[in-house]
Amino acid sequence: FTGSYWNQHMAEWRSVSANQSLDSSSDEADELGQKTPSEEHFYDVHIFHCTNERPATHKRGSCVAKGSKELCDYMCRRSMSLGLKKIRVNHAGCLNRCELGPTMVIYPEGVWYTYKCEADIDEILKTHVMNGKRVERLLLRPDQGPRH
Repeated sequence: FTGSYWNQHMAEWRSVSANQSLDSSSDEADELGQKTPSEEHFYDVHIFHCTNERPATHKRGSCVAKGSKELCDYMCRRSMSLGLKKIRVNHAGCLNRCELGPTMVIYPEGVWYTYKCEADIDEILKTHVMNGKRVERLLLRPDQGPRH
């Protein structure tokens, strides 16, 4: 899915009932003859954190040296404590944007972020995952960083 499709799809379901979860809107989805995002995908949101580790002397650095493993684990625990369903937070190999790290990519939109601390993770969860908006200050644009 493209980001605009996903955002539109999620916005439609959010507007069905601001007080219901996506899973609980299935009665209204049946009435409309449509599926909610939760019925279409095993996970509605899948987040990959680069947790690649290189030697400390490597010129590109590594996300692990910048705390990515701990922050990925924090995001997983935090998403559970917020009661988020149909989300998967994964450690990943190199995402090849080492100089900008630590980095993560959120699917299905394919939105990239850099982050430095737990507060950044909280902001991404609340703004992007829960409310479908971008955290502009942490976004990584496609033209940022070298392609290897």
